[in-house]
Amino acid sequence: MSDDWQQQIDALHEELIRRDDPAAWVREADAIEASRRYPRLAMRGPVFGIAVRDPAAGAGWRVLKPVVDGMPQVARDGLQSHLFFTAKDDTDDRAVRRGLLAAVAVLERESVNEVTACGVRYRVVRGDEFLRVGDDGPEPPRPTDPEPVERSWDRKARDTPSLDVGFVLDPDRTEGPSAGALKLGLRDFTYTGARFPHDVRTDSERAVTTHPELVLLPTGFSLVERGEHGGWRPCGTLMSTPHDARRLLYDGLAEIWGLLYQLDDAKKVRYAKAAEEYRELGHADRFRVDDREFRICRVERILRTGPDGPETPRPSDIDEYGPMKMHPTMDEDGNLTYDE
Repeated sequence: MSDDWQQQIDALHEELIRRDDPAAWVREADAIEASRRYPRLAMRGPVFGIAVRDPAAGAGWRVLKPVVDGMPQVARDGLQSHLFFTAKDDTDDRAVRRGLLAAVAVLERESVNEVTACGVRYRVVRGDEFLRVGDDGPEPPRPTDPEPVERSWDRKARDTPSLDVGFVLDPDRTEGPSAGALKLGLRDFTYTGARFPHDVRTDSERAVTTHPELVLLPTGFSLVERGEHGGWRPCGTLMSTPHDARRLLYDGLAEIWGLLYQLDDAKKVRYAKAAEEYRELGHADRFRVDDREFRICRVERILRTGPDGPETPRPSDIDEYGPMKMHPTMDEDGNLTYDE
């Protein structure tokens, strides 16, 4: 450990003491216990989102669209829609609308990772998603992880909003010594091993130099299923709280999977009954139905940043499709033309 990093971790420890915050101490104890029980990190691969740098909102980059997309183009599509609807619904200024629509036009035809509109920079950003893993599998939610005030099982209930939105991408911000130690341990992380293509490994090594600082994004929670060979695969998107992830499992068993995968009537009935059994457990993070094993687990993410801000997609990151026009044509007065 370098003297610089040791000093930073010591400073985080001193800050924790100075704050005299019992809740922070409990969270830190949880983190230390987790590092002991779940000592290995399993990388799940890259995720993408949108960050914004708006001089009117202060210096620095903030997350605009959650860093959860599996491909860069999905994030670009999200940005295209954001700019289109901002032009449509949030301004009556013709000059502002022209600026926004000019950026939309670029995103309709080019796989760009940054556009500027009305003095605001919008960037596709890249993170890495990982799980902590121990002998009994992936780490479950911790006792100190936040839950919704009202834990509803209603299938029409809104999910807890993403904690990514508005999050400041400040590499100097670290919550406690354990988080600081995690950033230290991952600072030189690269993809290694023959299972990664050469260009993926090369891009990963380059990023350590071009974007040397790390940001820990807000922790998320995922529903995962054990695979045939003992691994765990995600079942659905990243959620903001453990209960939201539990409701993914409940909704899937109760109805959604039956429709999505065209299950036979007997299995639909069996899964619906299992859903109610799971609901009755209240806060269960493990559940089996038939020969399938599901768990709720914590998912952490890191994002690299450098002198010009957060890292963008790497050349080796894969898109399965390219840019396209997603919305009607709009003129500077907000009038829409639906192309045939």
